[in-house]
Parts: sequence; structure tokens; C-alpha cells
Amino acid sequence: MVRIHPSILSADFVNLERDLEKIATADGVHVDIMDAHFVPNLTFGLPMVQRIAEVTELPLDVHLMIDDPDTWAHQYAIDGVESVTFHAEATRDAVAIARELRARGTRAAIAVKPGTAVEQVLEHLPEFDMVLVMTVEPGFGGQAFMPEMMPKLRLLRGRADDLGIELALQVDGGITDDTLPIAAAAGADVFVAGSAVYGHPDPAGRIVALRESGMLSPGSLER
Repeated sequence: MVRIHPSILSADFVNLERDLEKIATADGVHVDIMDAHFVPNLTFGLPMVQRIAEVTELPLDVHLMIDDPDTWAHQYAIDGVESVTFHAEATRDAVAIARELRARGTRAAIAVKPGTAVEQVLEHLPEFDMVLVMTVEPGFGGQAFMPEMMPKLRLLRGRADDLGIELALQVDGGITDDTLPIAAAAGADVFVAGSAVYGHPDPAGRIVALRESGMLSPGSLER
């Protein structure tokens, strides 16, 4: 299955409710939380996530690009939030965070930057519901897709299959009609798209087109 999660980082923050309505055909909303420490950009925090959850029926996919997720991640496990993603590079105890999120009824996800190996995630893979492989450096939208990240996806998908666990594999960064099939063929099934959706005059149509591009990829057909 191909799931499209548009990133509201590319939306109009002043007219956010309007822009959320434009992506009603999506499978979820990707909400980037940046603290200007872990990444050199600043977005918003929990109050905005709470408000977004009140004005959309789409499940929220919260991506924490923040320091100290051990302290803050569980606070985002609120009604309307389907999953909370925290970074492997920022945590002291990834397993403890994942277990706390699951205990609060939220899917637990862990993210890795381009320069981070996935071995530390592979060691505890059953503890997570999703792994996010960044296909750009986190912190800014509109960057170019990094195809050299595909071996990480293949390794993660292979290990999940060997363990017999259901694991979502998400990619974030540079997703377009051309790059989405590449990531899907490597094992990804959840795709974050920002400018590829909101940079188009018909965001809803773009979501459909992106989803169809992944369904036609060799990797999706095999699965």
C-alpha cells in the first residue's frame, strides 16, 4: 500500500486550515516540529498540533526534529495523532520512548538522518511501528532527493520481513513522481511530500498522481 503524507511545512501557515482542506485525499498529515537546536529551523510546538487535530479528520504524523525527545515525545501522543516520530540521533533511550508512545495509544516511529547508520535501529526493530529514512538533511523543505539512502530501506525491509513484523517505512525529502517509485522499489510505503503537493495548483490531484506512481513501481507490485 502506498500512503501519501503531505508536509504542512510547505503550506501557508496563515491559512493552514484552508490548506489542510486542500489535501483531504491524503492518507495523513506530516507535521514537522523543529526547535532551532536539533535542526537550524523553527516551526511550532504542541499547541499548534492540538489545534491542527481539531480542524482536520486526517490522522497526524508528527515528526519531532528536536533535542531531548525522551522528555517531550510522549506529550504529542494526543487524540488525532496517529504516530510520533523521534530521531535516533537525539534520544537517550529509543526503546523507552517507543514503549511509552505505544502505551499511550500512538504508533512509535524512529527517524535516521542521511549520515546515520541503521544498525542501532535494526537491533530493536520490533519496538517500532515505523522507521523514517530521511532522503534529505532534515530542517528545510525543497531539497533534492538522495538516492544513496535506498540501501537503508532495503536493509530495513529485509530485516522486517525476516522477523515477520509489520513495519511501515517512510521517506521524507525530495519526493516527486520520479523519485517516489525509486523509494517504493527499495521498500518504502509511506511518502512525505511537501512542495510536490503544495507547489501545485491542484494539491488533491497531485496526491492521487503520487500514489499512482508508487503503485506502478516494481517494488510495490512485488509486495
